[in-house]
Formats: sequence, structure tokens, C-alpha cells
Amino acid sequence: HSALSATVAASATGVRTFTATSSQGLMLMHEILPIASGMRLPVVMAVVNRAIAAPINIWVEHNDIMPERDSGWLQVFCDNNQEVLDMVLQSFRIAEDKRVALPMVVNLDAFILSHTVEPVDLMEPADADKFIPKYVAPSPFLDPGNPVALGTLVPPDYVQETRWQVDDAMRKAPKVIEEVNAAFAKQFGRNWGGMIENYMTDDAEVVLVAMGSASATAHEVVDEYRAKGKKVGLVKLRFWRPYPTEQIRKLVSKMKAVGVYDRAVSFGVGGPSYIELRNASYGLSVPTIDFIGGLGGRDLSLADIRLMFDRLLETAKTGKVKREFVWVNTRGVEP
Repeated sequence: HSALSATVAASATGVRTFTATSSQGLMLMHEILPIASGMRLPVVMAVVNRAIAAPINIWVEHNDIMPERDSGWLQVFCDNNQEVLDMVLQSFRIAEDKRVALPMVVNLDAFILSHTVEPVDLMEPADADKFIPKYVAPSPFLDPGNPVALGTLVPPDYVQETRWQVDDAMRKAPKVIEEVNAAFAKQFGRNWGGMIENYMTDDAEVVLVAMGSASATAHEVVDEYRAKGKKVGLVKLRFWRPYPTEQIRKLVSKMKAVGVYDRAVSFGVGGPSYIELRNASYGLSVPTIDFIGGLGGRDLSLADIRLMFDRLLETAKTGKVKREFVWVNTRGVEP
């Protein structure tokens, strides 16, 4: 709470700010998150995705960040540490763009990425400065020549317009994200795909949608199944907010079956990523399945991914969903 409060205050003075947190720390920041977006402050924050209590657990799960999807922050999920590094740099340029002017979260899976040693290509400071020039706030709040009051009560006459402004900025963000991704690729030679990254989807009959490090595991199984002549594909969902609705809808419309891997659960409803995909594909008659697993740091194995693709291929063949919500590798629960 106090860490993000200090970050928000610093950003309000017109300086570039960054912070990091995870799990329960993020829960304590919850009150301040919409303040940062409501004040249109381009704070960048790294979130190491960990399970939230109870029970107490420090391993990977996405249930810590999911409650913040409606807080007005942009969110990107990374599947390796090079992507994390690169996206921190890109995040400042995206968040500080006048068309966006919103805070942004860079998500990385706990332990799998946060505590794993991995070589990365470190850009030269001069090159980084060239990509994100010195930040000049369009209207810093701390300006003695133009004093303003912050945190005051706002009556119903004005609040709704501020909500629309945040929504409008979020809807404009995809264009900025694609532009920044292209600029980064041109300067540094690494292209992360923008909103989503498709792998072997052009002629696929079924696809699996995944976020974070799970997409790297799924990548291997796609190669394995392709070698056997099975038309499977992978969609790495990079941006969680803004959600790539049109891109997902277009992709789903071409498939015989679609699966979503969720490392989180909205109790009694399903996985958050699945809910979003189902919303994006509303009206399409494509069978969809939600695969929930890897919670609390449980390993997501190649065998688990094979189960997902096998179920999708079976569904594509029969046109019928055996089970809409599949709890993967869960004791006492039939998958």
C-alpha cells in the first residue's frame, strides 16, 4: 500500500517511476491501483505472479493479478526473462504515450522465471535511452506555477467522464502496443508479437490459448504433434489488458475446437482467461474447453499439455465437448 502510494506520488511530480511486488503485497496495493490509472500516471510495475493465501503458498499462480484486471492498468504476460527485460523497456514507452497515459504491469511467473538463472541480451544504456527518451510529463501535478488540489471529492456531474477517458485510452492502446513492438524489433532485432503471438495457427484445426511460461511448454508439444501430422496450434496471449478481442474472435472463428489454459480460477465460474475468450467469441459455434491447472506452483508437464490437445482433437472430431471445465492433474478429479 505505502510502496505504491509513494510511487504514485513520485509519478505525480512528473518523474518516471517503477516498482515491483507479488501476491499478498499486490493485494495490499489494491486500493491504490485505480488511483494510479484514474490520475493517468504511467507507472510501470513488475508483478511476480504467486498464489494468494489461504493456504499460504509462494509458488506460481495467476490468481494474484486477476482481481486487478478492471483497475485500469495495462497488463502483459511474459514467458521468458528476455521478454520480461524487453517489456519493461517497452512498457515505459507504451504507458507514457499521450494516447494511453495509463500505468502498466509486466507479469512474470514466480520461480519459473523469477528464481531461474537465464542469460539475457542486455542492451546498452545509450540504446535504451534512445528507445525511451527522457520523460517529460504533459502536466505534472507538482508545479508551483500552477497549483492544483489532488484527491478531492468529485460529484456525480464529472466522474463518469473520467471513467470514459480511461476506457477510451485502453481501447486506443493496442495500436500503440503494435507500434512500440515494431519499433523495438527494428532497433533491437527482437519481435515479441504485439498483442498476441501465434504459432502454427495458419492451417490449425485446434488451438490452445495460454499465458506466461506455460506457452513455452505448449510450444514443444505443438512441434511434437505437428511432426505426427496433427494440425494443432498455439496462441500466446501476451496482453491481458487491453484484451485482443478482435484478434481472438477472428482466430476462433477458423477453428474446429479451442482450448484455454488457465493458471487461475474464478470460483464457480471458470478460468478468467476462458471467460474472456468466451466473451470475445460470443455467437460463434466453436466448441471451447477450459483447462485449469498448475495452481500453487504445481508443475505443468508435457503430458498435461498432451492431454489438452488430445481432448481438443477429440472434440474437433465429434463436435461435442465432453467436459467444459477440465481440472488438469488434480487429485480426485476426473479430467
